[in-house]
Order: sequence, then structure tokens, then C-alpha cells
Amino acid sequence: MRWVETGIVVLALAGAASGVVGCKGKGSSGKELPVGAVPVEASARAEGSPITTTHTNAAQPDPQAAPLVQQAPLSFAPIAKKADPGVVTINTMSEEVEPRGIFSRGGRRRETKGLGSGFLIDKDGVVVTNNHVIDGADAISVQLSNGHHYEGKVVGRDPRTDIAVVRIAAKEPLTPLELGDSDSLEVGDWAVAIGNPFGLSHTVSAGIVSAKGRSRDDVPLDPTGYYNFIQTDASINPGNSGGPLFNLKGQVIGMNTAIRGNAQGIGFAIPINMVKQLLPGLLRDGKIIRSALGVRIRDARELMPDERQKLHYDADKGAIIEAVEQGGGADKAGLKAEDVIVGFEGQDVDRGTQLQWLASTAGVGRTVTIRVIRAGKTFDQKVTLGELPEPKKLPKAPPRHAPSNDDDDDPLGRR
Repeated sequence: MRWVETGIVVLALAGAASGVVGCKGKGSSGKELPVGAVPVEASARAEGSPITTTHTNAAQPDPQAAPLVQQAPLSFAPIAKKADPGVVTINTMSEEVEPRGIFSRGGRRRETKGLGSGFLIDKDGVVVTNNHVIDGADAISVQLSNGHHYEGKVVGRDPRTDIAVVRIAAKEPLTPLELGDSDSLEVGDWAVAIGNPFGLSHTVSAGIVSAKGRSRDDVPLDPTGYYNFIQTDASINPGNSGGPLFNLKGQVIGMNTAIRGNAQGIGFAIPINMVKQLLPGLLRDGKIIRSALGVRIRDARELMPDERQKLHYDADKGAIIEAVEQGGGADKAGLKAEDVIVGFEGQDVDRGTQLQWLASTAGVGRTVTIRVIRAGKTFDQKVTLGELPEPKKLPKAPPRHAPSNDDDDDPLGRR
């Protein structure tokens, strides 16, 4: 399986549904019909008579019923026309020194170029894009829809969410895009993408929101990353990275980031609410300073039957503490391994990735209330959050390159 980040020249690629707890109808025999079943009365047909496909209990169509789906837009042109001035093309340049080889002395300098997308979020020239679009760049050029180029300066970046902020000093009025509410999205809503796939600037494509809440279990990129992707079948390709995904109001609901390399119509976008939540820290500090509970966790849905019996916990929601960091906030609050965290500041915790995001963005030094189940007993506990250390830096990626047929040899489909 190949995964491709949608920056055309990027090498470094930048939960499964919860189980359903079955239930029976009233009574203990387990023979009752499930909820919603329509019983066929014995008197409805004589013994030996053929079974028909209609009966008096079948739902009949209502000729006065309103359509569930309202009329689709006749054209996406108004969205494209309004949004196009706020979408930018990002060109990057980096210079690499060739290492010494067996048959070469090395030392030669080689220039590599990259391409991606981005979008303006204010009139002062602040541009949002993917971190992997600008990662390792020595020079950044931002091109507006009118063809004008400006030098881009990195203001802040967060590799763990693949979000970066670039600023330009434009000598002309700029048209920022309106940021929407990604939490209000529903699966099946229309979605419109604008970007620069394969260098074809300001390409517009449309589709729907295919799914929500795709995590790093579904999109295996950086294992230390925080992901809550919107899945869409709007056409997204290398070069779309950092470009906006719109709703029918022309509001940005996501930032296009990755595609599945061996499939069609499976693209992923970072929800714009995640971007909005991190923007103040990126603009102020140039990075994200994360808070932490001080625990290592796993999803409750991964528990085996014997583990559930031991923990007195049958549900699939929540996060199981596997280990507690000595001296951390959870340790000081008296939390232990095998405790189940099911709530954070009044919000239910369904998955471990959700808890990680909530804890990491709450703020260092803040005291929060978490809901815990221990040996079948539920209680609330206050925990003061510490600071999450940054992961060790990985070695510098090899020089980036344009796509070639050799890319099929890369199991990750990296570009």
C-alpha cells in the first residue's frame, strides 16, 4: 500500500471504527426480534401459499415527502471565482551537496526544486500550507493568482500536524479566504478543492466528504503525529499539498495533505478547526509547545476478553493507561496503569488519539479534570499537565525530486 503526501516533490511523507456492543431485546431468552424488525403475522398467508414481496406492514412511499437531498449546485464557478485570489502557488528551492561516493569525489552542489499550494488567511500576507511543502527549503517563492511573486518567510511550523505558516510582504491588496467550521461537516457534504496538481496552477475539482476522523491508524504517516483527517473523493494529486478544501459557502473546511497512492478518489485533508487552534501558537512562538498527562495509552477497543475481565470494563470507548511517567502529572495525581480514561474536561474520550490531542492542546501547567474507571468504579480526578518533550529529530531527508517511474519502488510512494 502506498501513501503519498500531495506535495509534488516531497520525500518525507507528511481509528478504525469502534466496535459495537451488541444487545438483545427485552427478556433473557435472546429470541426476541431485534429493534426495528417487522414481524410477518402467520395469518397473513395460508400454509403452503407463496411468500410475496409486499405486505400490509411494509412502508409505503409518501408522494408528499420532501427530498432528503436538496438540489445540487448547477455550477461550482461562483466558489472558484471567489476563492481563487486567495489560493497561492508555493515554489521552493534547496541546495544539496553531493556526498563523496566510491567513484566520485563528491562536493558538487545540486539545486532541487519543490512545488505545493497554500492559501491566504489575512490581509497582512499570512499564508498557511503543509510543513512538508516548505521543509528543508533554502528559499520560498509565493505566487499569487495574478502571477506576482513574493519571497516567503517561515513564521512557524509544526511537523507533528504537518502545518506551516509563511508570511509575504506584498505590495498590493490581498484577498484572504474565509475559514469555516470543520466540526459542522457531515459525511456526504459537497467539497471543492483548489490547488496546483503537477504544476497545473489553480485547478478546481469537486467531490464529497467521504469520511471524517481518519487517524494515523488509517493514514500511516508520522507515528508521532496528530491526525484527524477529512477523507474526500475530490481529485487531489501531488502539488495540491497545502491547498484549501471548501464547502459550498466558499469557506475553507480543510487543508489538502495526503492521498492513497495506489487508489483513486481517496484524499485526506487536515480539518480547518485544527489549523485554527494551532495558529496563535505558531504565529506567537513559531512552534507548538504541547502539554501532556504523562502516560502511555492504548485504545480500549484493542482489549482482549481476558483483559476486559481483569479490568471490569466491557466498552470499546476510552483509553487504557499502560504506563505512568514517574514524576509526571498523572503520577502526582495518583493515576495507575490499567486505569481507563473515559473523559477529559467534560468531553467523552472515544479513542486514544483523541485524548492525546485534547491533553496536548490544553496548555502546560493547566489543571484539568479527567474521568477515570478503575476496577469498575468511576471517579473524577484533577491532573496538572506537564510539558511534552519534542521527539528526537530524524536524519535529514535525501534531496527531493520530481516524480518518476522509480517512485513505484518506494513502498510509501514518497515524492
